Amino acid sequence: MSTKILTLFVVMNLFLASGFTLREQTSLPTLTIINRNQNPTTQITDGDTIQLKAVYPQPVQGQETINFFLDETLMPVGSCVIPGGKTFCITQPILALGWHWDPNGNPVETHNLLAIANSNPQVARSDGVDVAARPVVMVHGFISNWETWQPYLGPTGFLGSLGIQGFAVGDGQVPGELNTGDLLDPVGRTNTIGQNADVLGQYIQNVKQRTGAEMVDLVVHSMGGMISRFYIDRVMQDRDVAQLIMLGSPMGGSNCVVLPAALGFYLPASIEIRQSYMTGVFNQQITHRHGIEFYDLGGTAILEAFKSPCTDIPNDTVVSFDSINAIPLRSDKFDVIHSNLTISQQVFDSFVKPLLTRSFNTFVNSEDPTPVTGPESQLQFTRIYTGHVDKNGSTELTINIDPGVSVASFALYDNSRSVTTVVQGASSKVMELSLEKNGFIKLDDPTSLFYLGYGFKNPKPGPWVVSVVATDATPSKGADFAISVYFIGGAKLETRSSTLIPQVGERVDLGAGLVLNGQQLDITAGQVTIRGEDGKIETLEFQPGRNATTSWTSSSAGLYAVDISVTGLAPDGSLIERSNFLALQVLPELSSRRITFNLAAVLLAVLFLLILVISLIFWVFHQMVRRMKSG
Repeated sequence: MSTKILTLFVVMNLFLASGFTLREQTSLPTLTIINRNQNPTTQITDGDTIQLKAVYPQPVQGQETINFFLDETLMPVGSCVIPGGKTFCITQPILALGWHWDPNGNPVETHNLLAIANSNPQVARSDGVDVAARPVVMVHGFISNWETWQPYLGPTGFLGSLGIQGFAVGDGQVPGELNTGDLLDPVGRTNTIGQNADVLGQYIQNVKQRTGAEMVDLVVHSMGGMISRFYIDRVMQDRDVAQLIMLGSPMGGSNCVVLPAALGFYLPASIEIRQSYMTGVFNQQITHRHGIEFYDLGGTAILEAFKSPCTDIPNDTVVSFDSINAIPLRSDKFDVIHSNLTISQQVFDSFVKPLLTRSFNTFVNSEDPTPVTGPESQLQFTRIYTGHVDKNGSTELTINIDPGVSVASFALYDNSRSVTTVVQGASSKVMELSLEKNGFIKLDDPTSLFYLGYGFKNPKPGPWVVSVVATDATPSKGADFAISVYFIGGAKLETRSSTLIPQVGERVDLGAGLVLNGQQLDITAGQVTIRGEDGKIETLEFQPGRNATTSWTSSSAGLYAVDISVTGLAPDGSLIERSNFLALQVLPELSSRRITFNLAAVLLAVLFLLILVISLIFWVFHQMVRRMKSG
């Protein structure tokens, strides 16, 4: 039956039912909505699981099929079959997703369910059922907190204007607080993604208890996307997320995070955001979606490479659009920087709102994707330069730029956001930095992964001198800083690791090669810096040569940042410096002792059951003998 014919059919029957008293109406079934607790209800929340029940006053003579429809949309929502001689049937569980909204995104406060039996053209109509909007749970990102979501909260906030209840993890409305880094304690330990996912699970459970809802929407920013994915894959028991709406979440990571990590800040979270960890570890393991659709909005404010401080273009200053799309999902782009994604009214109106107000029959079951290793980053970094500036002082660094580099882009991280820089090119000329010529950008946002950024097209090869200078705003104790430079063009460092997920005690083989115009260069010096999530550093040296190799074995489980830095010589004698940033997740050792213990436990359990069975057999045999003797 086509939609138009069905619509006409139902409308005619509704007209007849409202205008006349029909004798056949006495044989119409009574319709009831049943909630998850198997109780009749007239109040649900969008996303609740319900069942529909049709009951006749008398047993039906033959098998009767009942089809149910939403009255405003005339969309089929379920069916059930009453066997001959029975009076009722109940549908399979129905997910009432999108029931609060019409196709235009307007709220529908009350629904009536319609039912049509295959043997009776009359329309049975249920009592009205009130449908509340799903609540929204918001998850902040790296070095952030719930306050990033203030524009969404409160009766006049973005969500309140739609009549949607909003909850930001850590806001105190219900218990639960994430730890993705404390600005006041940068060397303090953060939670891992998994630990934060456990907190998110508790928060969602508390929201459900407070609101009575069975499902929530997740609206998340940046690292909140990784936390939410881990929750959905590993923590969530029964599905309680309608959809995952991400803003600037780097599904392929962002190597901008190597700046604070080089200072030992915000570990282990600053390791988990690395491209190597996201593409080589996280995305290989966290793949289950349980039918939930993923959406991600990428900021594309930066479109020119020399204006991009630490990642490829287009990007939102720290997350590239390629990273947004590192896993299969539905993405969109918007001209906005990373830190403004949660405060932009336009982002909410154009991206978030249409998803929150999706109507019935627009939700689809999302399949789990096949794990795919993301593309290798095309960015070639120098090593990370770190240092300290005293109050009223300065620190000078020399950074070599080799021939063939078409873009050199600098990023400086300063936790106090108080220093400035003076750049002297290879010609000894001091560069006047500007937004137009160099893409000069200063981000006072304390949650940003860099503070100052600027770049140069076709920079003159040779040594460049960067002076980091204190200002009047620099704290009395001075300021720690980190500087990275990435190159487009010139030589390329190729690194490899035998595994990114070793067990404790397993050897990891690391290698590096330096290539220029297809020609392999000699590595004159190479170093591997391994930083654990506890901040402890271990250093390995590469032997000079064309295929530099070394190995490392971990004595404890956890996350490790692995920075591979090499120095080589171009054919013309120019000095080349390159670095790559890996991440390892070392798993606990599955020792033979543990295997032996588990095997012993299983054998003891089997032996106990065997003794129990034999004792039972002897008891039964004894009882039979006694009865025979007594008889």
